[in-house]
Amino acid sequence: MEDLRIVFMGTPYFAVPSLQALIKNNYNIVAVVTAPDKPAGRGRKLHMSAVKIKALNNNLKVLQPTNLKSDEFLKSLINLKVNLQIVVAFRMLPKQIWQLPKYGTFNLHASLLPNYRGAAPINWAIINGEKKTGVTTFFIDDKIDTGVIIKQIETNINPDENAGNLHDRLMILGSKLVLDTVKAIQNQNIITKPQQNKLTYTAPKLNSDTCKINWQEDILTIHNKVRGLSPYPAAWCFLKNDAKKIKLKLYKTTIENVAHNYKTGSLIYTKKTLKVACKNGWLYIKELQLAGKKKMEVQDFINGYIFTEGAILL
Repeated sequence: MEDLRIVFMGTPYFAVPSLQALIKNNYNIVAVVTAPDKPAGRGRKLHMSAVKIKALNNNLKVLQPTNLKSDEFLKSLINLKVNLQIVVAFRMLPKQIWQLPKYGTFNLHASLLPNYRGAAPINWAIINGEKKTGVTTFFIDDKIDTGVIIKQIETNINPDENAGNLHDRLMILGSKLVLDTVKAIQNQNIITKPQQNKLTYTAPKLNSDTCKINWQEDILTIHNKVRGLSPYPAAWCFLKNDAKKIKLKLYKTTIENVAHNYKTGSLIYTKKTLKVACKNGWLYIKELQLAGKKKMEVQDFINGYIFTEGAILL
């Protein structure tokens, strides 16, 4: 087998450990492809992606195409004589790009495919109360997350784990899987298996409606939504207090399954606790953020906020 000439494609921090693993193991990365620099912050200064920063710090060639279908981008890959492409948290590739390398283009996905195909697999696994998840490498084809599976690693989801914690664990597991996959390709020891199309769940892109809490749902369902959307983009609802309605984000909750006669959404508070009445128990709020304020622990919130009689979450 000829020596690998790898092009790595990725943008956010999730992709950085995978790139680092390839660098550490002395693989020949002929270029790194990432998103164009974007303005951010109050000054709207241009910011580089996490992957670009890592690439430049390791003296790697960086490509930032605005159009993945352009002839210029295709020619640049051809000129690099790429024979393997690795994709971790990047955009959907056109066929002319993913079919270019001799040894294919594989993607790292943060779920146990075929479950949770789509943009937000980590969030949806927790929202849906899954007990396990994992990472998958697969060869890209002309549909989204449907290509033949190369390798998988499974892991348990801890009962109180949120999306941020799970993201960080899968990021590290994923880097190991990327390295194992490259080694298998290098050793010509690849055994793929087609995906079964009987899906249990998918993982569509999150939006504001998705993240809104429905207080008529089961208490565990609400708790899992908070976990699955924390720390970003965060589950939210409205706090109605003294006829005013303001947006409230919840980041951490615990549950108490106990019978009560309170209306769902009703708030009960002490000097240290704040709980919400749900159909089959109490949801204790531990971390929250009121619109226009900073994220805070519930005790700090209670100390600085005045509740009126009949305050309720909607």
